[in-house]
Amino acid sequence: MGVNLPSRLHHTAYVSRDLEATRRFYEDIIGLPLIATWCEKDELFGEERTYCHCFFELADGSALAFFQFASPSDQDLFGPKMPDSPFHHIALNVDLETQAAIERRIKAAGYVEPDTYVLDHGYCRSVYVKDPNGMILEFTHDAPEAEELNRQRRTDAHSELKRWLAGDHRNNNVFRSHTHETQA
Repeated sequence: MGVNLPSRLHHTAYVSRDLEATRRFYEDIIGLPLIATWCEKDELFGEERTYCHCFFELADGSALAFFQFASPSDQDLFGPKMPDSPFHHIALNVDLETQAAIERRIKAAGYVEPDTYVLDHGYCRSVYVKDPNGMILEFTHDAPEAEELNRQRRTDAHSELKRWLAGDHRNNNVFRSHTHETQA
């Protein structure tokens, strides 16, 4: 019997300090259209809360969504509390042309390291940028041979995890150049 997987991401949601700054970043710089703004009042977690919820569309119809609360105490309670770590991020797949256009707009908007940087992972090239809420986004373009590389990783995914967990921490990414690129 096969496993029924979700068909796609519907949305992922975060709390914003400033929805207009968030809108400018996602719509004007990154290029994701604002497709819905829901202004709502609901009983949430034992209290009535008033908030605005904005959705920015990805090509497959999924979205990145951001909340802002009317009450300062709700805003403080729910965030944003972005981890100060580059390992907590959203990675979005882009084609080469889209990645280059995003890099140009990021640079034109004045983003510089450490708020933006580029890494070549070997199997993909990634452009990272920090949004106005402190969240890190990664725009990744797969290497031409990514399909074959992914097929290899799928074959040994469980055995590689078992090896790692057993204490064998050898690198298995022979495709990476191990260099840190700077902003384009």
